[in-house]
Amino acid sequence: MAETAATRNDSMMYVSTRGAASPADFEEVLLAGLAPDGGLYMPDAWPELPSLPASPAGHYAAAAAHVMTPYTGGNPGHAELFAIVSEAYAGFDHPDTAPLHQIGPDLFLLELFHGPTLAFKDFAMQVLSRLMERALKRRGARTTILGATSGDTGAAAVEAFRGREDIELFILFPDGRISDVQRKQMTAAQEENVHAIAIEGTFDDCQAIVKTLFGDTAFRTRHALSAINSINWARIIAQAVYYYTACAKLGLNARANFTVPTGNFGDIFAGFAAFRMGLPLGKLVIATNENDILARAIETGVYEPREVRPTDSPSMDIQISSNFERLLFEESSRDSKFVTQAMANLRDNGAFEIPPSALAAIRERFSAYRVSRDEAASAMHRLFEETGRLIDPHTAVGLAAARVEQERNPGPMVVLGTAHPAKFPEAVKRATGRTAQIPERLQKRLTGQERFERLPNSAAAVAKHIAADTQARRPS
Repeated sequence: MAETAATRNDSMMYVSTRGAASPADFEEVLLAGLAPDGGLYMPDAWPELPSLPASPAGHYAAAAAHVMTPYTGGNPGHAELFAIVSEAYAGFDHPDTAPLHQIGPDLFLLELFHGPTLAFKDFAMQVLSRLMERALKRRGARTTILGATSGDTGAAAVEAFRGREDIELFILFPDGRISDVQRKQMTAAQEENVHAIAIEGTFDDCQAIVKTLFGDTAFRTRHALSAINSINWARIIAQAVYYYTACAKLGLNARANFTVPTGNFGDIFAGFAAFRMGLPLGKLVIATNENDILARAIETGVYEPREVRPTDSPSMDIQISSNFERLLFEESSRDSKFVTQAMANLRDNGAFEIPPSALAAIRERFSAYRVSRDEAASAMHRLFEETGRLIDPHTAVGLAAARVEQERNPGPMVVLGTAHPAKFPEAVKRATGRTAQIPERLQKRLTGQERFERLPNSAAAVAKHIAADTQARRPS
């Protein structure tokens, strides 16, 4: 079936959620990230891929190549893509890459933290860096990657792109709003192509700066900006793979439900993409912390950001979930005019309403829950008492939401374990009285002298900094 799906989609193109950008091929989407009209790229059609082919257990790279090939339009082809993903996942420290463990009746934990930075972001970022480097070499081009992070994305990007030729990496993070471990994973990198910038504000402020600079056509063109946040479609489809491998391991006739701790809506949209391809899934459960815009939007039909509240799960301290735009586009029957108007209303009025038909479709596929700091801590404590297993506070948000959903919707439930507990030692110790051992590969990345700049919450200040740094390092 792999050849059939890939052949049928050799001409796959991508369209913008806002409808004003020209269709683009996979390589163009990969290098651009954000569409020129400010929208997010989506495939013009979903390939049919209801399952993985039979293969020996543990062949994660084969699964990744199988799922991703239909989206590349033959560039790269299946054989080259398999080589790329094999290299990307060779550094993961578990032979199963994304192991699945049973932690309770009909309750499973999908461990996604066995990559180099101990977070699920490694699954996409390790592939993305190799695909982008390949594309740049083919074109004889350079690029400036600009991204915002609430913690784990930046660490994964630094690890994946550090020292790569023809790439300058600028990562914005909210000053004082991520864990020490997350910060050091970015700022201890000594490679000169890595630039970490602490912004006086929240993650949403960082993300707004990134979108502003991408919206400046002259600046974007001059510096050949590329995006590595989950607005980049290549990250979404790379993350869809572990939904397939989890279902294959379960081997159940019943449709599995998946609970995903999410802030920017990328990881759970990857599950939705798998569903659109035909993977038989049950409910996709959105687990939010106190920054509960997604839960509120699905409950009320009004998408309205509020002030960001700092929590023990900082990677989810987000009030503007970029990938929700993709879901709006899909569930409004790809109505780009509606999406464009909704985003304008969000910008100008601070909110927009979801049409009843789209809201009904979203509610049919998704559940959503808000989990407090105390509830997440209780979930950490309970799991440790029952199994001796430590989890990080983001995964704990997912576990708490999953248990509520199971009471209402019985059946097999998979919770995505998004980060290693060693990345959040204070929160884990408060909840369980125990400290997770820091893996050696993480310890090695925390010992260098920190290098970063502090800048005000200003797109102009960031633009000036990028211009100065890229000018200083541009080959003569």
